[in-house]
Amino acid sequence: MKDKCTKYEALFTFADEKTLSAHLEECEDCRNEQAKMDRVSELLEEVKPLYKQRKNSFNQLKVACVLFALIFGGASIGVVGNNQDFMDYVKYGETLSAEDLGFPVDSYGLLLVE
Repeated sequence: MKDKCTKYEALFTFADEKTLSAHLEECEDCRNEQAKMDRVSELLEEVKPLYKQRKNSFNQLKVACVLFALIFGGASIGVVGNNQDFMDYVKYGETLSAEDLGFPVDSYGLLLVE
């Protein structure tokens, strides 16, 4: 009974193409292993476009999320930052007047200038 050749992995990994092809011509076991590797390579080539498409779709989703966050955040900061009454309501639960802030005011609630 003939033992199975175990040189294929070492030749495939470490040897050059010429040495591997010379060994494949004389060894049936290694030719079978090479045929298996060829089938695996064909399968990988077949599914490669699907993985690239999936990766591109995921990248497009990330870009869309970042753009949404920038637009929504920018609009929110613009509205909240420029509307002091809204900021007072968020912070203190009511809008603050000049009198609440400690400024001198007249009977109409306007700043008192002396």
